[in-house]
Amino acid sequence: MKNRAFIFSLLLVALLLGACSKPGPTISSKNDVDYYTCTMHPWVHSKKPGTCPVCAMDLVPVFKSKSEGDQTSQTDSKGRISGTDSKASVPPESHEFDVPVERQQQFGVTYAQVKRQPLVRSVRTVGLVTADKARQWMYVPRTDGYVQKLYITSPGQVVEKGQNLMQVYSPDLATSEQELIKLLENRDHVASRDIEQLIQSAKRRLRQWNLTDQQIEELEKSRISSEYLTLVSPFRGVIEDVSADQGARFSMGQKLISVADLSVVWVWAEFYQNEIPIINVGQPVSITFGSEKSFTGVIAVVNPFVFQTQRTTKVRIDLPNPDLQLRPGMYVNADLSVALKEGLTIPINAVVPTGSRNIVFLDKGHGKLQPAIIQLGSQVGDAYHVLSGLKEGDRVVTSANFLIDAESQVQGALQAFEQAATPSPEEAGNELKGAR
Repeated sequence: MKNRAFIFSLLLVALLLGACSKPGPTISSKNDVDYYTCTMHPWVHSKKPGTCPVCAMDLVPVFKSKSEGDQTSQTDSKGRISGTDSKASVPPESHEFDVPVERQQQFGVTYAQVKRQPLVRSVRTVGLVTADKARQWMYVPRTDGYVQKLYITSPGQVVEKGQNLMQVYSPDLATSEQELIKLLENRDHVASRDIEQLIQSAKRRLRQWNLTDQQIEELEKSRISSEYLTLVSPFRGVIEDVSADQGARFSMGQKLISVADLSVVWVWAEFYQNEIPIINVGQPVSITFGSEKSFTGVIAVVNPFVFQTQRTTKVRIDLPNPDLQLRPGMYVNADLSVALKEGLTIPINAVVPTGSRNIVFLDKGHGKLQPAIIQLGSQVGDAYHVLSGLKEGDRVVTSANFLIDAESQVQGALQAFEQAATPSPEEAGNELKGAR
């Protein structure tokens, strides 16, 4: 009992001594906590620790700012900070915030360096393969007649140059041939300039009948007219259409047969209006379709008209097709690459758009991050061209940006940064007056 009384007396003396002593400075306590919030949902505020009602994560404390308290305790009765000049004692504004390295690893934060490199803008679109209209041949008779025989019966058949296509019958053809024969016979007896001109006119009429120069030469040698004409292919190509029927009558202007030379084809591709400035005649374009093999074409025509609904313009690409792998009606991919000047680039994932600005988070080392407003140019592949706000060698966050953004909101760094970047109404008015 005596020992217990002695111990109780000692405790009572210690308490009395502690009550009489002056209070010393304390490191953070519960009184320093302003509120508790969630790093994933910074709008959640609570006066007590606990879990987030949205994601069930533990709430983290947000401490009160000590700048006002420290300045109040150090000011004298005249409102001056004791011992130092008031302007020198105010710390410079810093928008950095801390995210420990361990926490960044939990978030999965990755970084990338700002690089200066040649800018290459790539544009991909879809094109439609069509036949070259300058390499199409269509037989349209200039008079009436009959289809005597068809040598080619269906579209898609490959024909060689000079191969027989069909034989037609027309009495008018025999009349034109006989006229040429008589002129040739007259020239044999009396040579004159007038007869020579008439002979050339007769040959031109036969060419209008689609007789070849070789057939006209044979007629000059044999001098035997015929009511039958054999139409031959003027080049190596593919039968595009056979409208004639064997034994059927045809009239002047009726389409009978057409051949397309597909050794060179056209690709009509559409580009958006904002891509028109980088498109020029003579640029190479890579064409691919459903396989690894690619073809290289050249831009031949840029249509100056823009479709009002799609806001696109058509571009014609001339493409060699010696193996006839590209066929009219096929859809292909067209890739256009344009080399631009050098510039600073950052990955697309590094940019956090806020609506009015684009922000990135700079790595300052040792877990410190800082938001920075940047001005972007055009997109080049999987990167952006940076016009201002960064310098070569800076490290920026490229992943888990939304988590870093939430952490900065909790610590108030981004909000303070936005307020500092936005001029006050008075400053804006002064800038406006200065501009005037």
